[in-house]
Formats: sequence, structure tokens, C-alpha cells
Amino acid sequence: MAMPASRALSTSSSVGVPRVAFQGEPGAFSEEGVLSAFVAPEAVALPTWRAVFEAVHEGSVDAGVVPIERSQAGSVREIYDLLFKFDEIRIAAEVTVPVHLALLALPGQSLDQIERVYSIAQALDQADEFLRSRPWQVLTSYNTAGAAKAIADKHEMGAGALASPRVAPLYGLEVLAADVQTSDANRTRFAVLVRDPLPDEWFRPATLAGPIKTTLVWAVRNVPGSLYRCLGCFAERKINLSRLESRPSRGVRWEYVFWADLDADPESPDCAAALAALLREAVMVRVAGVYHLAAEVLPSSSGR
Repeated sequence: MAMPASRALSTSSSVGVPRVAFQGEPGAFSEEGVLSAFVAPEAVALPTWRAVFEAVHEGSVDAGVVPIERSQAGSVREIYDLLFKFDEIRIAAEVTVPVHLALLALPGQSLDQIERVYSIAQALDQADEFLRSRPWQVLTSYNTAGAAKAIADKHEMGAGALASPRVAPLYGLEVLAADVQTSDANRTRFAVLVRDPLPDEWFRPATLAGPIKTTLVWAVRNVPGSLYRCLGCFAERKINLSRLESRPSRGVRWEYVFWADLDADPESPDCAAALAALLREAVMVRVAGVYHLAAEVLPSSSGR
């Protein structure tokens, strides 16, 4: 069973500021995750989630921030697959960012002049009620801020982008409609990825204020009742699993690994005993992170 040597945090004094990678363009919600988790980071934009993992693995950045769960769409499964592949990377912290969407366009246009709206599929779904109010052509892009940047770069009239309202001044756009998301309860939970421990003072205090939780992954034996017995390791010790899901193992066809979030500290006696029991039943157990429960930091306090 792979256990982290520490909580991927350190109380040693820091030098400089952290370089933290995110996927997308400046202004993306993932960048808001970076600014919400860290005090004064250097945010590094990369094109893909895999590129973020690779940068953390290679050490060209100190950390990466990726979306791990959306309140309306559930887990971002590709992130869990990448966590499984990059087994030296750990989750060191998490933050929850409210998702406020606005329709952005080049200056001087009105809603009636917009014919096309670009954004990622998740954002388009989150603003479905607003989008259905007009006969717009809806088109997907790779990133919310990237959609806005593309409109600005091409000087595309008649086009709008669904993105964070703070994107507008970054690319010389105007907000034509604010808070167009269908639900004000929409949130995205971001995970902070590290390979080596980071100084505590690099993080915003709220990021380290919540109770400890543990993320782990395990593979069951291919025999009847194995998953039941694995879950019993936690149920018998009254340890709550706040999330449980399966993903293909990618190693053996039609076999799966199970990801879980535990509302517990692995150093506590009950949780340590549960993990020891799980190791006896499962064929593989790996702790992917020990960190504090997500804090919600509003974008207005994120430092940008």
C-alpha cells in the first residue's frame, strides 16, 4: 500500500512564489482554482490536463490545479485516470469555486446581434435555460477562456463566449449578460496536485482549515463478495465514504479499480486499522492524497 510520506505540505520557510499549472487560457475557471488555493502564485497556462500532470511530474512547476468534480455533472473521470497513471503525484489540497457564467462578445454589439455562442460542453449545459431563450448556434470549444480569446483574436463579430465575467477585460470583450448559469448553486471542486511537499505559507489559510479527508484507490480480488468485504473494512469502524466510484483498470480488460474519499485521517487508529484490513482483502491499495476538506474561496478574493 503506497502511503504519502507527509500530507504533501511542509512548514519549512518558502523561497519565491509557487509556479502552478492549470489547463486552458488566462481567465479560465481552473486559473480561479489556482488563485483561490494559493496566496501569490505564478499561474502557468497549459493546453491539456495531461500536460498539467506531466509538468508536475517533471518538476517544471511546483503544483498543478485541475477540476476533479462538478456539482452538476459529477466527477471529472479523466482526472482520476491520470491520477492512476501518474502514481507519484498526490492531492495536496482542494478548493471549491462558484461557477458564474457570463455571455461575452466584442464591444459595441447587442444580444440581438449574436448568432453563435462558444464554450465547453459543461458550461453550455450549465447555461442551457439561457441558451434556449434565443435561436443561437451553440458550438463547443476546449476551454471557457479559450472561447473568449478565440473571438478576440479573430475579431469575430456575431459571436459570444460563455466564460467567467473576469475574462472580459483580459481580452477586450464586453459582458452582454451576467449570471446566465441556470443554478446559483453550481460549483467546481479543484484538486491541487504535487509531487513534493509545499510550504504551508504558500496556501491561503482557508485551504488548510477544514477537517482531514483521504482519497484512495484500490483493486478488488475477482471473487464473489470482495467489494462487499472491502467496504466492510470502513463500515465496521464507522468511517464514512463521501464518494465511491469505479473506473476501468486500463490493465486488464473488464476489470475495475475503485476510488473513494474517506472522511477520516489515515493516521487515526480507526482509519489506520481500516486501511490495514483493506490491504489484506484488496490486490492493490494506494493513497492518492491526504488533505483538508475543500474550502470555498470567492473569485473576488482570489487576488486577480
